[in-house]
Amino acid sequence: MLKITFLSGLLLLAAFVRAQAQPGADADFPFQGEYAGEIDSGGGAKKFGIQVIALGDGKFRAVFYPGGLPGDGWTKDKPKVKADGTRNDETVTFTGARLGGTIKNNVFTMTDVNGKEMTALKRVERESPTIGAKPPQGAIILFDRKNADAWEKGKVTDDGLLMQGTQTKQKFGSGTLHIEFLLPYEPKERDQGRGNSGVYAQGRDEVQILDSFGLEGKNNECGAIYGIAEPIVNMCYPPMTWQTYDIEFTAAQWEGNKKVKNAVFNVVRHNGVVVHKDQEVTKVTTAAPVGDNPEPGPINLQDHGHQVRFRNIWFVPK
Repeated sequence: MLKITFLSGLLLLAAFVRAQAQPGADADFPFQGEYAGEIDSGGGAKKFGIQVIALGDGKFRAVFYPGGLPGDGWTKDKPKVKADGTRNDETVTFTGARLGGTIKNNVFTMTDVNGKEMTALKRVERESPTIGAKPPQGAIILFDRKNADAWEKGKVTDDGLLMQGTQTKQKFGSGTLHIEFLLPYEPKERDQGRGNSGVYAQGRDEVQILDSFGLEGKNNECGAIYGIAEPIVNMCYPPMTWQTYDIEFTAAQWEGNKKVKNAVFNVVRHNGVVVHKDQEVTKVTTAAPVGDNPEPGPINLQDHGHQVRFRNIWFVPK
């Protein structure tokens, strides 16, 4: 179950202080994120969620989710609604063809097309249920913030986080990977130019890492098996929020130099929610650092020039 924290009182102050400490944080940073609550449209109170994306220079986009936030009630059969917004000092105002509203003091007051107030949703911070997951018996600890000895030319930041652009010295086959990652805040970037990295099983098969917060969840966005399958639901949290992948992977089967069975991502959980199940890998990712062959391969953390950070990485061989 996802942990949701509503921001109020001292939590608001703590969130403000934390926002100011984020690399690249600006006056827009505290407004981006998720808002959740209930709405009563005549048939009783029902969950409702909003994701607010910072676009730079005081511009925002709000995505409205009937039924609740992704992973907490919303499903793809419930149409989303979008509205664009602009910040004026401590208030962001949204206008759209169907819905709008304002954000002030960590509350999104939602309005209809006529400006009538519909509900007030509080800003929330969700936390993956597998954040800080301890490695089970038999796990190989790859990074515990002590050093990067398990990684080829691995670099660690001053605050003990593994930088992108490295791969494990050890090679692996089938197994279970736990990894935690942090996306940078890059509000003026778009699409593949925003917080881009990736986790490669065996250096071949990629689960995409990207700041896809509030986007459609396509097969080249966060949680996707890159170029092959889009996630069941887009579980990407806002940038500068710790996220998790829990990946169960079965390597391809070979007879000599002939592949007789493709690799399979048995389960991929993004922030604790299943986003892939029994997904066959029908092709090796184009940018894969390791070619398609019978040998085991490293876990690779792709470098696209974005300051993605990692921690708490372990692998359990099957």
